[in-house]
Amino acid sequence: MSQETCKQAAQKLIAFHREAEQRNEWTFFVDEMYARDCVYICEYAGTMRVCANGIDEIKATHYGRDMQRGWEGWTFPYLDVHVGNEGRVVTHWMNRGPGARPDGSYFETPGISFITFNGEGRIVSQFDVCDLAHQMHLCDELEAHGLLSAELKQNWVIPMKTKLIAMLQANMP
Repeated sequence: MSQETCKQAAQKLIAFHREAEQRNEWTFFVDEMYARDCVYICEYAGTMRVCANGIDEIKATHYGRDMQRGWEGWTFPYLDVHVGNEGRVVTHWMNRGPGARPDGSYFETPGISFITFNGEGRIVSQFDVCDLAHQMHLCDELEAHGLLSAELKQNWVIPMKTKLIAMLQANMP
């Protein structure tokens, strides 16, 4: 796959993500964007590992269960796309919460994806990384400003904080 074709495939994914943010529906593009036998992995700071094998599992986990509930008003803008060789792309994006701070800056934390496209422009592997500790702090900020959804807090923030605390307390004096 040429670097230009790879960049076009990455831009297509970014366009789908922008549409998904607007619709708050994240599964509609998976069949078109991912190879049937793709692998998606996201490590949540050692607290949880999402590993989806194939498009059905991606729709059931990452883009289904994880993105469909409580993320209304969030956006995930891409800041950079770096195209390498052999269909490899690295993207830098933000987890941007709703609203803005009093100084006008965004409530956001960074993330990065390592993506490999096949010759048809479909994703065969994706590995996402985000800073979970900062994400939890961001959610605390959003809650202090009345911007964190109760659903996101209940279904994602509290379970993640609980797992982080338990993991970090292991072997403490």
